[in-house]
Amino acid sequence: MNQLIQIAIGSDHAGFEVKESIKRHLKKLGYRDVSDLGTYSLASVDYPDFAHKVAETVETSSEPILGIVLCGSANGVCITVNKHEKIRAALCWDIEIASLARQHNDANIVCIPARFVSKRKANAIVDAFLGASFEGGRHQTRVNKIPISHK
Repeated sequence: MNQLIQIAIGSDHAGFEVKESIKRHLKKLGYRDVSDLGTYSLASVDYPDFAHKVAETVETSSEPILGIVLCGSANGVCITVNKHEKIRAALCWDIEIASLARQHNDANIVCIPARFVSKRKANAIVDAFLGASFEGGRHQTRVNKIPISHK
């Protein structure tokens, strides 16, 4: 894993506790540039508010940056961040899926379903996501076909 990479993280109230666990985990691993874009408590909030912040940060950064978003099912945050033009987000509930999202899809945001994975598994998913890299080749051809402008 490259501890020099920037990471933007955000969640709604359902993902708050897992987000906090991931932040502690990343700090132990030596990641120093982790931007927590909210929420900051268990109080009920709307997931798009925080998902958009993470997507905008990843989308507009001049430096390499990856994102992590969480909500109860991860469906809401995944749908939200994928509305952004430069985002390729993957809903990941398993370690291998997280690796493949980076290797084959060049995903730049991982979406974690906080109500369906343990904190330990969420940390392992993040490790797999951050530790993998895009393989290019035949996968690049496929990724190039994702934008609607491909037509």
